[in-house]
Amino acid sequence: MNLTQIVMIPGLLCTDDLYRDQIAAVASERVLVADTTSDPTIAAMAERLVEVAPDRFFLCGLSMGGYVALEVMRIAPERITDLVLMATSAKADTAEQTAIRRRLVALAHDKGIAAVADILSDRLLGPSGRTDPQLRRRIVAMAETIGVDSFARQQEAIIGRRDQTSLLPCIRVPTTVLAGTEDQIIPPDRSREMAAAMPASALHLLDGVGHMVTMEAPDAASAVIRRHLQRDASVASDQLVAGPKL
Repeated sequence: MNLTQIVMIPGLLCTDDLYRDQIAAVASERVLVADTTSDPTIAAMAERLVEVAPDRFFLCGLSMGGYVALEVMRIAPERITDLVLMATSAKADTAEQTAIRRRLVALAHDKGIAAVADILSDRLLGPSGRTDPQLRRRIVAMAETIGVDSFARQQEAIIGRRDQTSLLPCIRVPTTVLAGTEDQIIPPDRSREMAAAMPASALHLLDGVGHMVTMEAPDAASAVIRRHLQRDASVASDQLVAGPKL
């Protein structure tokens, strides 16, 4: 029986460390972490992912990774078996959000990317996460790996992304929407709206958790992914028992 392959898409200023615990929970050989640092648009990131991904795969994205995941669902829905959207939104950027993004890019050029990541940590993390020095160090370390130039490119890609609201009712694969109740970057209401619009979705809101769901609540995030994989295994097993239809 072939194991379901999983594609995980990092968020803004994030590396594969964003999914460190989830990768360990499902076995690293099943996981492909998408490249979100090389392309100037969300659409181009999605096209790159589709080119290198398996024929059929489980798709998971957090924040900017969710924007890319939705674009993949738009251009290649037949290739996705399951979808997990974490701390993300289907809506386009507002003028206020765009202005904040460009101020952060200017600050990164002026003060350095580590300074920006440290400042952002106060908004990225929930109440307990903000006081966790290890979590904050991981966020800064990811940002330093990404660098200022890629950060600027990612922000412009986010600013120029399409509104995917009309796509949501067309998404028919089993989907989980996961977010924290203390997310200051994307309000939990955005997650509620997305889940309500998708016919095959389930919503999970984690009390006290901020934007960095996979890092702040690693066990809960891993459990969501495992539930999808168990469903896939159950479906595959049923198909083997039933045999081919003639």
